[in-house]
Amino acid sequence: MIPLHGIPELEEGDDLPALIVGAAHETGFDDEDVLVVAQKAVSKVEGRVVHLSRVQPSQRALELAGETDPRRIEVVLRETREVVRARPPLVIAETAHGFVCASAGVDASNEKGTDTLVLLPREPDASAARLRERIGELTGREVGVIVSDSFGRAWRRGTSDVALGVSGIPAILDLDGQLDSMGYELHATQIAVADEIAGAAQLVMGKTDGIPAALVRGLNLHGDGLGRDLLMPHERDLFR
Repeated sequence: MIPLHGIPELEEGDDLPALIVGAAHETGFDDEDVLVVAQKAVSKVEGRVVHLSRVQPSQRALELAGETDPRRIEVVLRETREVVRARPPLVIAETAHGFVCASAGVDASNEKGTDTLVLLPREPDASAARLRERIGELTGREVGVIVSDSFGRAWRRGTSDVALGVSGIPAILDLDGQLDSMGYELHATQIAVADEIAGAAQLVMGKTDGIPAALVRGLNLHGDGLGRDLLMPHERDLFR
């Protein structure tokens, strides 16, 4: 896992792939590398930033805000397909993408000022595909790309990075029908490999170090998975 240092504070329209390639000038890119990029970096260059001064809270937002800023809750509600659970001011929401997460993935942006929020990319898989294509053009290498974000888990404490968008690698390794070391056939065994890679990369990217991207090398993965492959179908979700 190789952290990519030196990527500056990002603005809408910045050429993020070129900045990433520049940050990787010492290590370069190898075929089959997996590039993990923080969602917030992708969202900023895609213009997914909201200024609270332009937000008028609804009655529902006022009800859910508690003692916090209702404008922030309003932005969360606008990104929400369904409020799964709420304990003001905490909102667990299903986003338009199908992600179930705190605050619909809406995050504060201290770099942009306390009056701004960063939203998830509109189409994380498309964002990952664009990054992969541009990296390929700049380097001549075939790499996989993951757009990652930190999510909580319903059955575990703490957060771990997961894959929102995936391109060029499998999102899930399906081991159904394979034999384990004892010769037993595996059934219903699926490994969320893209989530595992995202979580591993977060160890070198950190939460406070200002490192929005990392290379993961030596995995030798092949496939065309998508982030949406990892979504739990509603009918199998025992937590709702």
